[in-house]
Amino acid sequence: MAVSEESRLALFIDLENIALGVREAKYSSFEIGKVLARLVEKGKLIVKKAYADWDVYKEYKRAFHEAGIELIDIPHKRYSGKNSADIKLVVDAMELAASKEHVNIFVIASGDSDFTPLVSKLKENDKHVIGVGVKNSTSTLLASNCDEFIYYEDLVRAAKPKPKSVAQLPEKKKECFELLLETIEALQREDKEVIWGSMVKQTMKRKQPSFNESYYGYSSFSKLLEDAAKHELIKITHDAKSRSYIITSLTETQ
Repeated sequence: MAVSEESRLALFIDLENIALGVREAKYSSFEIGKVLARLVEKGKLIVKKAYADWDVYKEYKRAFHEAGIELIDIPHKRYSGKNSADIKLVVDAMELAASKEHVNIFVIASGDSDFTPLVSKLKENDKHVIGVGVKNSTSTLLASNCDEFIYYEDLVRAAKPKPKSVAQLPEKKKECFELLLETIEALQREDKEVIWGSMVKQTMKRKQPSFNESYYGYSSFSKLLEDAAKHELIKITHDAKSRSYIITSLTETQ
């Protein structure tokens, strides 16, 4: 089979820790969309939960709702404080790990070292664990125990300039090729040994669920890849056994 089975992710957000870290780092706000955009490059987001006293962090509610994140309300006044949110997050994560074997990647958005035992326990249960946090407010212990750690600062850095060869294209084709190149760069960042055309399409649809190559005038995804190669944006090779394209590289002329 050309493409390995799609990974399935569960995201658990300790919003108070993240929001405080973002504030200390002098960012105006925490942009959840940047985190989700990176995570869908890794697989399908099955579960998305955020824990907070939502009366305190009400400015985040709309963006989180629109992103389809379940808001778990832990009011400070009724419970013992922030630790109640931590405990609820840990319990929910462990219950999910025990009951949903198909969820194989757990994402803990927090820099709090208190979650280190959770990370260790999830790894004991054969789960891949990704941490997300703000660099200066992230515990070294937590970051080093995760299989991978994504710093928020890396997500908000200025995007790479678009290739000139793409910028000169008609708007519709430009939109298509920008998504294609962004997706291939993401798969390269994930150190995929072989980047199959079907893998690229699968990831493009996760990043933009409405994506369909026919909208851009292509009868198949292979035709889209051939056109991108014709415009010298990518290099492709044809695998005779699977009769599929493999993307070998982004071209140097970009």
